Amino acid sequence: MPKIAVLQMNSGIDPEANYAVIKDAAHQAKAGGADIMFTPEMSILLDRNRTRAAQWIDGGGPAAMEERLRGLARDVGFDIALGSMPVPEPESGKWANRSYYFSGGGLPPRTYDKIHMFDVELSTGETWRESAAFEPGKRAVNIGDSAVGNLGLTVCYDVRFPALFEHYGKLHTEVIAVPAAFTVPTGLVHWHTLLRARAIEATGFVVAAAQVGKHEDGRETYGHSLVVDPWGEVLLDMGGEGPGLGFCDIDMTRIAEVRDQLPALANKQSVPKYEDLQPPSFLK
Repeated sequence: MPKIAVLQMNSGIDPEANYAVIKDAAHQAKAGGADIMFTPEMSILLDRNRTRAAQWIDGGGPAAMEERLRGLARDVGFDIALGSMPVPEPESGKWANRSYYFSGGGLPPRTYDKIHMFDVELSTGETWRESAAFEPGKRAVNIGDSAVGNLGLTVCYDVRFPALFEHYGKLHTEVIAVPAAFTVPTGLVHWHTLLRARAIEATGFVVAAAQVGKHEDGRETYGHSLVVDPWGEVLLDMGGEGPGLGFCDIDMTRIAEVRDQLPALANKQSVPKYEDLQPPSFLK
């Protein structure tokens, strides 16, 4: 039964300070018996001032940080699923919101680029245009040899697009990571519901490490890092009061139990195209 550690953070605009938090938490997690640690979206740099952020992103910061994190996982001797950090995307001239999976064996990391861009205007007045600076990813990534079996990678806003989670379910993915920096208005209403729904649909565990609190760049995030089981039950909720490190044992046999009881993925039928659907007789 794997033991996972979930790091809830209040990341700021200084990558060195954020790395120090992750390094300290990694040693605590290993001492606590964890097999792997999950961190939130934008763990290394959370800064909505793109001019300021560009100094680190385009100045070689991400490549150097990748090597340090790879070394940290190797030195501590366990796996680290880094929620994401911003990296240059040379082909588009933009950045990518990139997740990393670092193995304790020191192998090159596996990566996933956030597919769905957070372009919204909330009634509270918050406006986000992620696509103005970030290039969306083009592929799902399933890591078959992770410390928790088959691990599917997503980032934050991806949680609103169930087809991605259905895809992972078809691949018999056992755990899906959903690192996030969720806004407070959307988190209050949607966070728990969406994550429980995605776990139920994929009939797998969902691990959602989250940012929390008021950040240096002025934003406020919801927190409530969660671990949800395949039945939709919340096994861990770290609340919204502040950062911290949580632990959770996940029983992998629970996946087979749920899939045997409710084989929704096996029962799924192809949905006809809308234009192929026939109207009811009284409308003809």
